[in-house]
Amino acid sequence: MLAWKIAPALATGNTVVLKPAEFTPLTALAFAQICEEAGLPAGVVNIVTGDGSTGEALVKHSDVDKIAFTGSTEVGRAIRKVTAQSHKKLSLELGWKISFHYF
Repeated sequence: MLAWKIAPALATGNTVVLKPAEFTPLTALAFAQICEEAGLPAGVVNIVTGDGSTGEALVKHSDVDKIAFTGSTEVGRAIRKVTAQSHKKLSLELGWKISFHYF
């Protein structure tokens, strides 16, 4: 799932900030290590761990142009409200607990 979300962003020349679910960050951190070992330049794939407030900060950050969120319907609705005001691009897959943020 993680690579499925990140690959298109990287293929189109974007950098990625990924905030995994707060209780399951290890896969994302391992993926970042693999990206480094594969030779991706520093700063292309970025992992930010934390709770919902970390994700909220990313969603509201002015340098983030697109949000791709996989998680709960409740959080998806909150993200939609923010992106409606900021006109950020948004993709939602609701019912899961992993979030991804692209810019």
